[in-house]
Amino acid sequence: MAYIGRQPSYGAFEKQDLTPDSSTTTFSLTYVVGSSSSILVSVAGVVQEPEVGYTISGGGANIVFTEAPTTGDNVYVQFLGFARDVAQFNSGAITSQTELAERAASGDFFLVYDTSATSLKKIQASNVVAASVNRTATGDGSTTGFTVTDGVTAAQCLVTINGVVQTVTTDYTVSGTTLTFGTAPEASDAIQIRELPA
Repeated sequence: MAYIGRQPSYGAFEKQDLTPDSSTTTFSLTYVVGSSSSILVSVAGVVQEPEVGYTISGGGANIVFTEAPTTGDNVYVQFLGFARDVAQFNSGAITSQTELAERAASGDFFLVYDTSATSLKKIQASNVVAASVNRTATGDGSTTGFTVTDGVTAAQCLVTINGVVQTVTTDYTVSGTTLTFGTAPEASDAIQIRELPA
């Protein structure tokens, strides 16, 4: 078959014909789609606007028309893209598909696309977002320096003395592994340093 322009390299777009009966508005799709814009819909030769002429329901498994197409109308759906489900990794192997409806556990993995290596890789959740670190100390009237994690910045530290939040750079600074107060906290002052994830 001849083409105007470049010949398709990866096959053709799939098409599904629908049979209207003037009352049905919801039809099952042959393929699950990610959004209403992933399909081109024609009713009696008129292309329908996504989210106006139709919507998607059932997680992308159904098309719902705003008005039921008339019996005898030529109605079809052209699939421009399909939804892809990503499986979980278990010891390096893809095992089963699931939806994570809660915060990822530190031992879970995420799939990421490494642009420098042009490949799909897995990364442990604990390496994506670091856990916050909470440190407590007691003032002695003379000590101004307190230990923090190497690499943490002053802006990542939420510091309180006796429950009063201290101002970054005005009340304290951070350099290396040391948080330094401008004025030494008084004896028996309760100091809390919370290092927030980057």
